[in-house]
Amino acid sequence: MPSLRLGSIAPDFEAETTAGPIKFHEWLGNSWGILFSHPADFTPVCTTELGEVARRAPEFEKRGVKLIGLSANGLESHEEWIKDINKYGSDVVAPTNVQFPIIADADRKVSTLYDMLDAVDRTNVDAKGIPFTVRTVFVIDPNKVIR
Repeated sequence: MPSLRLGSIAPDFEAETTAGPIKFHEWLGNSWGILFSHPADFTPVCTTELGEVARRAPEFEKRGVKLIGLSANGLESHEEWIKDINKYGSDVVAPTNVQFPIIADADRKVSTLYDMLDAVDRTNVDAKGIPFTVRTVFVIDPNKVIR
């Protein structure tokens, strides 16, 4: 499968998220979107990054931009992680409340579709030997084109 490039159509997918099941293109509607990935739940850098995105979410919403995260863990882990993000962010930085969905991608279905897997570092794998995602950001326009 060729890599996604600027100007490519963002692949559609169905996934379980912390906000319930979605069909990506349908969820995005006529909005701009930012899809961003992180290797795993509860990692220090990912936790602080998602906290900052949550604190800035109202600014994206004002501009008609939908946010959606992805991590290579399941929903149960994501739910606990959101509590940790909110607590850490609120205790250390400022009030934090993650409201955007986070895709559960333990099987790496979406990560593979978007070419987010770490193909270089052979040690960056989970207990089953499946590569973790790398930090990736896709800006997608209302026509579902990657910008």
